[in-house]
Amino acid sequence: MTKADDRKGGAGGEAEAAHVPVLLAEVLAALVPKPGGRYLDGTFGAGGYSRAILDAAPGATLLALDRDPTAIAGGAGLVAAMAGRLTLSQARFGELATEAEHFRMVPLDGVVLDIGVSSMQIDQAERGFSFRFDGPLDMRMGRTGRSAADFVNEAEEGQLADIFYHYGEERRSRAVARAVVEARRKAPLTTTKQLADLVAGIVWAEPGGPHPATRVFQALRIAVNDELGELVSALHAAEAVLAPGGRLVVVTFHSLEDRIVKQFLAERSGRAPAGSRHAPVIAVAQPTFSLVSRGPVTASEAEMRSNSRARPAKLRAAERNAAPARPADPDLVALAGIPAAQPRRRT
Repeated sequence: MTKADDRKGGAGGEAEAAHVPVLLAEVLAALVPKPGGRYLDGTFGAGGYSRAILDAAPGATLLALDRDPTAIAGGAGLVAAMAGRLTLSQARFGELATEAEHFRMVPLDGVVLDIGVSSMQIDQAERGFSFRFDGPLDMRMGRTGRSAADFVNEAEEGQLADIFYHYGEERRSRAVARAVVEARRKAPLTTTKQLADLVAGIVWAEPGGPHPATRVFQALRIAVNDELGELVSALHAAEAVLAPGGRLVVVTFHSLEDRIVKQFLAERSGRAPAGSRHAPVIAVAQPTFSLVSRGPVTASEAEMRSNSRARPAKLRAAERNAAPARPADPDLVALAGIPAAQPRRRT
């Protein structure tokens, strides 16, 4: 998967110095690594968080996951330097419970997740994540499955519009989808430049704002990698494998991710909205977490000045208690997908 220590300003964002961990001090403060503890970094990237956790906790061991084989290969040096304390596994962070069981790391004292795309992926034109470079329209973090080009050239117009709107919050989603379908009738869209130029001809550029194709590229990346579905799976998996007193720390970079984390932690900590005089009170299940902080932790002004990648970052953390893990929340699962189209009412 990905790491904030590698993050640029988003898909296609301006290149900046790599390997600067975002919210690193705040992550460590929320996680509270302890000597001899067992930890899982669900999004290894270049290893910034993994290294910091192990440096902060003598004798601790850590399992790090990443679905990108390039990240796993790049971590070999850190594995050697940690002399048996660090294990890497190529896997999605939604599989963290299975991976922790496999490597006999259960129960865990802490789980860290950083959601999004890494600079290593963005900066490689052949990966197709960024419109800053002209490359194949790919965007697959794990290099398997349907690519962005497959979605763009095969999905129906309505499905494309829904992807652009719900995953990218693109207000001109229908116009962009219509243009994509018209363009692919003449020839398939196969490169990042082709798609970026097409979108730029439809979406108005705001002075000083992001590239017009930013939201469309974000939406496709989320759809290609099922990022929100993986996040929902990872949150429930972490609940299942954390020991009482273990910490869950999640760093998100856009509102779709943060909404899912916020809703999960509110529901699991017993802070979900109660009934009102217009709606019945719903029985609340026993909480499985307590919140470490009441709201999101954001970067300091100093960090944002030195590293603009930190500007949208939000950290939420919670501590596991001894209550049994609960089944997956269907409302949260639904939140990760595209809402079903509602039939139009006849007038």
